[in-house]
Amino acid sequence: MKTLKKAALKIDSALEAFILIALTAMVLIVTAQVFTRKLFNYVAPWSEEITLLLLVWFAFMGFAIGFREHIHLAMDAFTNLFGERFNRIWDKVIRVCTFAFGMYLIVYGWDFAAMMKDSTLPATKLSNSVVYGVMPITGVMICVYSALQFFGIDTRRHQGLEEENIS
Repeated sequence: MKTLKKAALKIDSALEAFILIALTAMVLIVTAQVFTRKLFNYVAPWSEEITLLLLVWFAFMGFAIGFREHIHLAMDAFTNLFGERFNRIWDKVIRVCTFAFGMYLIVYGWDFAAMMKDSTLPATKLSNSVVYGVMPITGVMICVYSALQFFGIDTRRHQGLEEENIS
C-alpha cells in the first residue's frame, strides 16, 4: 500500500508540474506574441495554436485537480436542510456520478482522439489527437480520485484550500 501511495504521489506531482509548465509557457508565449505584434508587426504562426493547446490541457487537468482538492463548485444550501445521514448518502451518489463522468471522458475521449489522429493542426502540423488526448487522461484522474473519495480516502494534497461558508 505504501508503494502504491508513493507511486500515486509521484504521478500527481508530475501532472501538477506539467500544469505549471503549461501555464508558464502560455504566459511566456502570449507575452512574446504581444511584444512581437506591437514592436515588429509580426506574430509567430504557431504561437496562437500552441497557446490554445496548452490552455485545453491546463483546463482539463485543472478540473481533475480541483476535484481532488475539493475546490470544485458545490452548492449545499439546499442539502444542508436535510440531515447528516442524507448528506453522506448524497455525497456517495455524487462520487458515483463523478466516476461515471470520468469513464465517459475515458471512453469517448479516447474514441475522439483516435478519430482525430489523421487530422492536423494548421500551423504546427501536430495531430489533432494531441488536443483531445487530455480527455482520457483527465478521465483516469477523475475516476481514481472519485473512487478513493467514495471509500473515504482524503485525496487532498494541499491544505488551506477549503471552501468558505458564506452566511
